[in-house]
Amino acid sequence: MSTTKDENIRVLLVDDSPFVLAMLTRILAMPGTGVQVVGTAIDGAEALRKIPKLDPQVICTDLQMPRMNGLEFTRNVMANCPLPILVLSSAVDHGKTDDNSFKLLEAGAIDIMPKPKGNISGNLAEIGKELAEKIRLLSGVKTFTRHSNSHSKASSQNSDSSNVSASESQVAESTTSTIIPHTTRIIAIGASTGGPYALNTILSKLPAQFSVPIVCFQHVSQGFTQDLVDWLDVACPLTVRVAKEGERLNAGTVYFPPDDKHLVFDAKRHVTTYISDPETGLHRPSITLGFNSIAQHYHASAVGILLTGLGLDGADGLLNIRKAGGVTITQDENSCVVFGMPKVAAEIGAAQHILPLEQIGKILENHI
Repeated sequence: MSTTKDENIRVLLVDDSPFVLAMLTRILAMPGTGVQVVGTAIDGAEALRKIPKLDPQVICTDLQMPRMNGLEFTRNVMANCPLPILVLSSAVDHGKTDDNSFKLLEAGAIDIMPKPKGNISGNLAEIGKELAEKIRLLSGVKTFTRHSNSHSKASSQNSDSSNVSASESQVAESTTSTIIPHTTRIIAIGASTGGPYALNTILSKLPAQFSVPIVCFQHVSQGFTQDLVDWLDVACPLTVRVAKEGERLNAGTVYFPPDDKHLVFDAKRHVTTYISDPETGLHRPSITLGFNSIAQHYHASAVGILLTGLGLDGADGLLNIRKAGGVTITQDENSCVVFGMPKVAAEIGAAQHILPLEQIGKILENHI
């Protein structure tokens, strides 16, 4: 179903709390959101029955629900009637893998954001704007059937056309194993929307004896960094954890910035984290700030990889890694959930290699 500029985006809300459903409906009914709540459901089973009649363009779902939880619901949707799914989740007790909302991304959901909670009367308009913006983004994403046992490339791609495609990759398939030199001392990966699934696809295939550290700059809602780390740590042979202030990175470990902080390096390549002024407009963590620091301190021994995501964060930083002599790679359009950041990087000449997600994973897998 297509949507014209003047039409509201049709959304189905799925949550076992009547209060949450009423709150979300109220938030999205505010003027100017461009969103229409076409129905609600108290669990996945009810939602599946309603989807054919309501014909939603986006689904917002909780994880923990009776009868059919969010994970089973997402698997059913993606196997039978693929639609963009936004997970609205509360923070959980870290380490309880059964409660990890990121499992829904593995099943085919597109993104996660915190569920509004408590008395929200004071910032209702702000919450509504953020949620509506996320829904509008997801409404422009194509989804494809993903079976529960599928481990193929990302099941979604951006619906917008672009002049940059996989066919323009500057490296032939037969030579991909030579892209990363043996002098590499660090691999940096940046991602936004669709990034957690892309990171899982890459990192889960790497051997535990991987020879260099990996640092990931993933845009994620505040409060969800540890959940992301816990989910990837279970899925990956390498150790995945949050970086600590002042430490040096170890080979065979994947690091993420602390929640809602930037991560850069000092002259001795020790980790430094900080919070910038919100008025700068930078994402926390900022991919470009991280990439710039890596270009400055690692020079030609760095590999920068920019994956799926909306906007332009990371493009300038990737260009600086390339100017410093490092290797730069971007994900191609066909395997991106949102071909935004990689497109900008390609357009400004930051990307030496434009490759499908699975091929990027194989390149790293071959570099032990």
